[in-house]
Amino acid sequence: MADGQWYPPEWPDRIRAHAEGTLVPVAPKRAATVLLLKDTPDGPVVHMLRRRASMAFAGGAYAYPGGGVDPRDDDHQVRWAGPTRAWWADRLGVDEAGAQAIVCAAVRETYEEAGVLLAGPAADAVVGDTTGDDWEADRAALVARELSFARFLDRRGLVLRSDLLGAWTRWVTPEFESRRYDTWFFAAALPAGQRTRNASTEADRTVWIRPQDAISGYDKGELLMMPPTIATLRQLTPYATAAGALAAAPARDMTAVMAHARLADGEIVLTWPGHDEFTKRIPTDLTTGGA
Repeated sequence: MADGQWYPPEWPDRIRAHAEGTLVPVAPKRAATVLLLKDTPDGPVVHMLRRRASMAFAGGAYAYPGGGVDPRDDDHQVRWAGPTRAWWADRLGVDEAGAQAIVCAAVRETYEEAGVLLAGPAADAVVGDTTGDDWEADRAALVARELSFARFLDRRGLVLRSDLLGAWTRWVTPEFESRRYDTWFFAAALPAGQRTRNASTEADRTVWIRPQDAISGYDKGELLMMPPTIATLRQLTPYATAAGALAAAPARDMTAVMAHARLADGEIVLTWPGHDEFTKRIPTDLTTGGA
């Protein structure tokens, strides 16, 4: 393959049905993912995980820690520090309850999948080492949804540090996909004293990698990624430090990016607004596609 772009093999059939008006789009679920950064002598590196090849969606693809919103985070006021919920609602383009839930998902999923917790005992502090049996028990309970994030923070006497996050971009799964997500991407720096680990049951490998090196692997077809992942990696390359990337986050456009498909000249033309590199042309007589 020319690059490492991944898309599901059933897309051509679904795109054709959508273009012909015979496919009813499913509603996207809210989700959040985090570009976790740390500085090295060679520049910032980003934490990525490789999804297990057995996964039904994007198996073998590299991604960031992330996942869906827990509906309980809409309903319960969590212990909170940093910009207000109203500020986040304006930044993310949702209501205040939704903003809290999305920010909670970003912080919770980073803890669940990478063992890194963006929270602290006070508005100007962050937890240090999060390893140990007691922490692992709480993390497992969060993963199983036996413990809400609000209750977890209460039990630990912690506040969510929303100021440690920078909203980066927003992508919505195309209307013709069977699994759809409205995903907000955030950037964050690895807190001092904490370290990542592969805590995800969905990943078989994790790496700290320079965005330039991940991009090179993608361009050579050696690393498999979905369009939002490689797009965000390319967006990170101008920054010499994690702090530089975070400082740029407030000015970033959060208009949602979503692929569109149309029929033209015997082909299905698949495009992502503002991202010409992902344009795909698929003959209409094919029933399967590839990366």
